[in-house]
Amino acid sequence: MIWIVSLGLAFAVTYSLTPLMRKIALKWKILDYPRTSLKSHRLPVPYLGGVAIYLGFLLGLLPAIFTRKLDDSRIYALLVGGTLIMILGLVDDLKDLSPSVKLIVETGAALVLVFSGIRIEFITQPVLSAVISVLWVVGVTNALNFVDIMDGLSAGIAAIAALTFYFIALPGEQPFVNFASLTLAGATLGFLKYNYRPAKIFMGDAGSLSIGYLLAALAIGESYTRVNNIALLSPILILGIPLYDMILVTTLRALRGKSIFRGSNDHFALRLQGLGLSRDNVVRLIHGLCILLGFIAYLITRVKFQWAVLIYALIVMISLMVGNILARVEVK
Repeated sequence: MIWIVSLGLAFAVTYSLTPLMRKIALKWKILDYPRTSLKSHRLPVPYLGGVAIYLGFLLGLLPAIFTRKLDDSRIYALLVGGTLIMILGLVDDLKDLSPSVKLIVETGAALVLVFSGIRIEFITQPVLSAVISVLWVVGVTNALNFVDIMDGLSAGIAAIAALTFYFIALPGEQPFVNFASLTLAGATLGFLKYNYRPAKIFMGDAGSLSIGYLLAALAIGESYTRVNNIALLSPILILGIPLYDMILVTTLRALRGKSIFRGSNDHFALRLQGLGLSRDNVVRLIHGLCILLGFIAYLITRVKFQWAVLIYALIVMISLMVGNILARVEVK
């Protein structure tokens, strides 16, 4: 019953707070102005949607914490680090921060998780485990920020990923992953109504960075399966679209001598649009792919080792083929 309370409360808080945050953003001119050709909207759109999402997530966890259904010290580390990242994103929304400043804060927030025990556990060497865990958290945090380029896209991806983590973790003994993933799903779903095209409000970096951070933590908080060791790679599939977008964009920019820190119209979603799909259909397609990858990740936790290897090999092969096709798409 408490699971439903967390999900419902997170949804209700975000759904109710988002219009308020929109009014505050309009009043204080906290807006995303279409000043460059990279912006697809014609009129300024309010930020602060990410604040509503994070508050929904935070308040949604309180019933489980107060009733001691969620009695795990790691949840407090998650909230400390998540709050730090949300504030970082909010400051970046108000005035652009340099990549180095953001990287330093993100690394610090990742270390909060590592020192609390949220780390990649299958790497037994402590220092190496800590380093890889930090790289994972920082990478996924920015991957969600990378993919937040179309109305409803990033929030939908986050909701699907969070629900997948919940269903995979459900049989296990990690209540902090169960509660946090279901609560995050509720918060992002509560935001989607206002973020679908044409968006009334954006989540901004306060939302995309904090959601990415939370998903990165949830991904390394679960053991996934005792059937085969390779199922430990399931989070890469669950978060496959954001990670694929970041790798694709970074690789193509590096090959063409462009800075990976400067925005440009060369993302995975925009290349799909370049193939002739409408923006709405691009969002639907990517959400469908996320659901498919989530199902495959769940399947991998249930099959034997050789079948899991075969599935991974097919996905890698298909990903390379798709990347080769998209790399040839001309983007304006």
